[in-house]
Amino acid sequence: MFKSGNVTVMVADLKKAVKFYVETLGLKLQHEMDGHFAQVEAPGLTIGLLHLAGEHGLQPETSGSMSIGFEVEELDSAMETLKSRGVEFHNGVEGNAAQVIHFSDPEGNTLYLVYNR
Repeated sequence: MFKSGNVTVMVADLKKAVKFYVETLGLKLQHEMDGHFAQVEAPGLTIGLLHLAGEHGLQPETSGSMSIGFEVEELDSAMETLKSRGVEFHNGVEGNAAQVIHFSDPEGNTLYLVYNR
């Protein structure tokens, strides 16, 4: 039924968002269009970064109901790499099956690393 999927993140500053997702997180920039949209790729996930003017009704930093997770092979090394690039981690959750640690992008959107045991 489904062929693939993607997530679109509303951003106030497209340049800053692209820099974070590409340089800080190390994701691949697929393309950028007219300063309003960029597409980055993580393994198994496409993320659209959309900058819209306020009259379109979609506002960044207003929902708080979305988060994007990135599964990692080794949590400590992934965290150290991202810390060296300026990422600050918040709360973490440790369960029997997985460890999850949260951080935010420049727009305040919640992102997380997950390590499945």
